[in-house]
Formats: sequence, structure tokens, C-alpha cells
Amino acid sequence: MRKEDKGAIISQLADTVKQYGHFYLVDTTAMDAASTSELRRKCFNAGIKLMVVKNSLLHKALMSMDVDFSPLYDSLKGTTSVMFSETANVPAKLLKEYKDGVPSLKAAYAEEGFYVGADQLEALATIKSKNEVIADIIALLQSPAKNVVSALQSGGNTIHGVLKTLGERAE
Repeated sequence: MRKEDKGAIISQLADTVKQYGHFYLVDTTAMDAASTSELRRKCFNAGIKLMVVKNSLLHKALMSMDVDFSPLYDSLKGTTSVMFSETANVPAKLLKEYKDGVPSLKAAYAEEGFYVGADQLEALATIKSKNEVIADIIALLQSPAKNVVSALQSGGNTIHGVLKTLGERAE
């Protein structure tokens, strides 16, 4: 491969990392062609960009960026596929579907944190996305207001019922 081509690939990888914000390094060595094709299809349907990269080119792309990705450098060995996603937990949930551990997680960069090793898959799957956190906050903010409205409505009915009963009572 020519030096110019390598430079173009490195800058393209760096741009992709910046664009997506979250990425997983995955080992797909033990997968055959059919299962790899199925993984690609699932990734496409989930909005994940799956790329097989050369470790040295990815290493150089990560080194050229402003963020210090040094915790991930040791994971760049063997065959490496990169799963790029805009939502941090989507690739983890996809990888959890595979029960036999293939493909296996090497490392991940999600929500500005580093997760190294296959044992981090559960922690990555439980990360809440930005939209999930916003929904939780809105639900928490709405809950007290709903309680107040409910109490006012039921209290109004109770007071009205008491006054009606007192008014109808024979003297």
C-alpha cells in the first residue's frame, strides 16, 4: 500500500471516530463468512457502521486525535473490527445477542470512557443513551406535577361530595 493511500485511510478513520463518538473494538476471527455477513446486516439495521481495519492504521488515526486513546492501544492485536455508533449502548446490546462469545469485545470507547476486556460488555449494555437520560429526567419532573393535579382533583370531588350530602340532609 502506498504512503499516500495510508494517509488517506488514517484521516478517514479519524474523521469517522469524530463523527460517531462511540466505537467498539471487536475480535471477529472465529466467524465464518455467513456469520460475518449476518453480523454486518444486524449492524446496518441497528445503525452501526462495521469496519475491518488494519491495527497499525487505526493506531495512527487514534494517535492523531485530541483525545488520549492510549488505554485502547494494547487491544489492537490480531484481527480487529470496529463498530462505530452514535448511541453508546447499541453495539453492546448487539454483541450480547451472541451467546457463544463470538464476536468478542476487545475494548470500547463510549460516553468518554474506556472499557477494556470482554468482561466490560455488561457495563456497556447498561449505559443509558442521551435520549434515555432525557426521558428519565422528564418523567421525574412530571411525576410531582401529576401527583399535585391528582390530589387536587380527588380533593375537589371529596369536598363537593361532602357539601352535596350536607345540603341534601334533612333538618
